[in-house]
Amino acid sequence: MATPAVEGVVVPALRAVLHRVRIAAERSGRRADDVRVVAVSKTKPMALIDQLYAVGHRCFGENYVQEIIEKAPQLPEDIEWHFVGHLQSNKAKALLTAVPHLAMVQGVDTEKVANNLDRVVLSIGRKPLKVMVQVNTSGEAYGGELPLSRSVIREEIHQIELFASLPRLRRGSLTTKSGLNPSECVEFVKHVRLGCPNLIFSGLMTIGMPDYTSTPENFKTLLNCRAEVCKALEITESQCELSMGMSGDFEQAIEMGSTSVRIGTTIFGTRDYSKK
Repeated sequence: MATPAVEGVVVPALRAVLHRVRIAAERSGRRADDVRVVAVSKTKPMALIDQLYAVGHRCFGENYVQEIIEKAPQLPEDIEWHFVGHLQSNKAKALLTAVPHLAMVQGVDTEKVANNLDRVVLSIGRKPLKVMVQVNTSGEAYGGELPLSRSVIREEIHQIELFASLPRLRRGSLTTKSGLNPSECVEFVKHVRLGCPNLIFSGLMTIGMPDYTSTPENFKTLLNCRAEVCKALEITESQCELSMGMSGDFEQAIEMGSTSVRIGTTIFGTRDYSKK
């Protein structure tokens, strides 16, 4: 379990993460600059983002559309915002309209979402949007904006039980899959690259296991998907990023080739869903 980070502690928490990223990158023969660290501030106040911004961090992510459209307009425009996780098709317009400088969507996993994003980008006249294709590498059935497992449910219910309802824990998400089957990856990437001219395919991402940790097999699956995509589309590995690794497994992910990690609780502390 990550040590909770509270106001006044997020800066040293970030520095500790960056140190661990550097060590892991060096183990894989790379530099720390080769790995993007997306600080995912889900449920946390903007004041904590401000603290990290003040020491030079610019890459932030959110998992909920409502949260990013509330935070982004009130924060500096040079922040590199990433929307992380499953995006509902009907929220694409709200997201891109409210966050015109959105850097990337991690990740897209249905033609409906890809096509809708493509149309919205064109209709609002913004520059092409970078997207990553989300692959379900764990074989687990989960979905929605919050991937869940029994252990995660127990942790989050402990906080949410103080309230009368569970606004973010969708019962349906226990049986709904998010992310493509690996066997569907190549054809879907072709659709994004060839059928969505207003989207820029940037790479592949995986959430990994629903309890925010992964085994090497999960990451190997994404590596295999990248190899197949690069071969089929005749592109280089540098043209297909890998976004894998979160608070519980980012060092292992980096050692296996991740170019982007998404860190939440290790920087910001345990999430507070009581305010959602």
